Amino acid sequence: MPNEKTADYGPLNHLFGTWEGDKGEDFAPEPDEDATSPYYETITFERAGDVDNADEQVLAIVRYHISVRRKKNDETFHDQVGYWLWDKENQTIMHSFTIPRGLCVLAGGKFDAKKVNNSRITLNVAAKLGEEWGFVQSPFMRDNAKTLEFTQKMIVTKDMLSYTQTTVLDIYGRIFNHTDFNTLRKV
Repeated sequence: MPNEKTADYGPLNHLFGTWEGDKGEDFAPEPDEDATSPYYETITFERAGDVDNADEQVLAIVRYHISVRRKKNDETFHDQVGYWLWDKENQTIMHSFTIPRGLCVLAGGKFDAKKVNNSRITLNVAAKLGEEWGFVQSPFMRDNAKTLEFTQKMIVTKDMLSYTQTTVLDIYGRIFNHTDFNTLRKV
């Protein structure tokens, strides 16, 4: 049974709690043009303990939920659940999440603990279709709105979290970048 209190969360330690931000910008495609949508969001990170894989790999688990609403009409336009994982032995960070459009993402990256500034942590993960870190997409998404790449950079301090993420999509007969960024404060 995972122990959420004694697990070694490494660079994920700064994440725990609830974060809110209202400076978000979503640059997304529309059929005839690209659209920019200002948004606000809430992210809640919780300790979920650790787990071992085949008695050889130990992963510290951070569970989270994101709710994103458009400023113009207060409607939810993005809801996401997932996990951040820390593999201390291999110095690897993983970000796995599901978007309720028929898409699952597993992104990963190395974390150099020797370059840690305890007051500021930078997490970088990436995934690419057909590569080691990648996607599972429903047949509809694969055929009509295929995800090709995902990159995310998150900077976390004790009271501030900022991120930029870009998803490369093949949709509406063209390939484009869908980019989101925001700065959130711990509440």
